[in-house]
Amino acid sequence: MKEEVTKIILTTDLQQVISADQAWHYKVIPFETSPEIDSFYTLEKIDHENLKNELEMVLGKSIVLKKIEDTILNQALNKYYRRAGEGKVTLTVDDAYDELFVSKLISEAKSLGSSDIHVEIYDEKARIRLRIDGGLVEKHKLNKEEYNGLISVIKLKSGLDIAERRKPQDGRYSHELEEESFDLRVAIIPTLRGEKVVMRILSNDKGDLFLDDLGFSEKELKDYRDNVYKQNGIVLISGPTGSGKTTTLYATLQELNKEEVNIMTVEDPVEYTLDGVNQVQVKEDIGLTFSEVLRSFLRHDPNIIMLGEIRDETTAEIAVRLALTGHIVLSTIHTNSAWEITTRLVDMGIPSFLVSSTLNMAVSQRLVRTLCTKCKQESKEPIVIPSYFKADPPDKHYIPIGCDTCYHTGYKGRKAIYEVIPIDRELSAFIKEERNAVEAEKQLANKGIRSLSNSAYELFLEGLTSYSEVYPIIASNF
Repeated sequence: MKEEVTKIILTTDLQQVISADQAWHYKVIPFETSPEIDSFYTLEKIDHENLKNELEMVLGKSIVLKKIEDTILNQALNKYYRRAGEGKVTLTVDDAYDELFVSKLISEAKSLGSSDIHVEIYDEKARIRLRIDGGLVEKHKLNKEEYNGLISVIKLKSGLDIAERRKPQDGRYSHELEEESFDLRVAIIPTLRGEKVVMRILSNDKGDLFLDDLGFSEKELKDYRDNVYKQNGIVLISGPTGSGKTTTLYATLQELNKEEVNIMTVEDPVEYTLDGVNQVQVKEDIGLTFSEVLRSFLRHDPNIIMLGEIRDETTAEIAVRLALTGHIVLSTIHTNSAWEITTRLVDMGIPSFLVSSTLNMAVSQRLVRTLCTKCKQESKEPIVIPSYFKADPPDKHYIPIGCDTCYHTGYKGRKAIYEVIPIDRELSAFIKEERNAVEAEKQLANKGIRSLSNSAYELFLEGLTSYSEVYPIIASNF
């Protein structure tokens, strides 16, 4: 008899009952498991007796099979068990939590386009989550014993102290795949139940980055290029962690990287390597700090200096000094908007007259998830626009649905949005006089500078993303 099922929701525990290869080979989806019995949904037109016998032999358990609609089963297979031919390495509970497991885990994350791997522990269970398109997705569960072994393997591969469990540790190691190699930045921190690990997947080569491909509007790109090609001054990019600031900086360096130009960077860590650029890795434990490296740069005849991040008054002061002595300085800073960069520098102790004379450009950016073009659906529900955001509602808008192409998230890929403020004489006077933000916003609007909120809303109007995706950006920039 056929089971009436309209949608299959598979927990992480159930997903690990069988491998992806097994799921596709036998065309089954688990819906219940116990120490003695595993229960599976399967296709209607199949020899159930032979399938039952073969699964019992393979899994060593009693097997219960239930028929469901073929389309429902295939949808679940595509969502929870990607085909090996699509590049995913699927882990199961049979895998040992050793070097091979770590290698498979990293390969799986890379194939899914993940930026970070989170390994974390709680009271009774531990889990592994992957950050894909900005969101965390739980992929695997493991018990406490397996977790401790996994942490030790990661520490050994990263050159960290496996005996030290009380202090944070940071490491790095290279991972080899068949067609490429890449680095991982490893951060470990002790939590209440044990150590949490985050592995950031880095690329060793970002020579294929181009400013034209990042998402600048035509005017924004012209303003940006005009200012990074100047003889001296500071260009600062702001945004939260994971908003693409480093990618923008490396695309900039790639364009500026000419034979006649000496480019030097100081980073913690060096996320991508660029041929022709002199990159220095900060090593705090031996006293090789941002400030020490920047001071020594003055003796190495640089034209362009990239500083990974302006974190404190000392690095801000040195950046200003470098700009005053005829260098272009590129860096990042944490603020909510582009104009707040000017006030943050003043708060760090840089006099406003120095900020006004050295800051060439302030940029803020975010990454917005774009709707899957295969399954996005027009919505009939009206949207409510906040009264403080002066914009008309669209004639039509789209919402995420989810399909096999986007792994049922409704989103596929991300797009960068920017707020680019070139500091001209008028804005320089605003900074020097420390005018308030309200006056500055009016001046920016008069100059036709597009805010982050407007950039996000334009993506929504174009049908590229959903209102739920852009609303937080609209709300946080007012």
